[in-house]
Amino acid sequence: MGDQMLSNRIRRLRFDAGEMTQQELAEKVGVTRQTIIAIEQGKYSPSLPLAFRIAHAFSCRIEEVFQYDREL
Repeated sequence: MGDQMLSNRIRRLRFDAGEMTQQELAEKVGVTRQTIIAIEQGKYSPSLPLAFRIAHAFSCRIEEVFQYDREL
């Protein structure tokens, strides 16, 4: 992903949270399952409020969910 600078651990966190489904996470944070799929695959970067809601859904800090790669 040449210009992808934001990676995430959502899939791992869902598994660790009792194998939470993409749909369950989507409902918790107020988006569609398709949005969660796109974020997990790195095809879509969430808004800052959504990123915080996702982190809150896993009871962790935003940096534990999303990693920003400073290298271009």
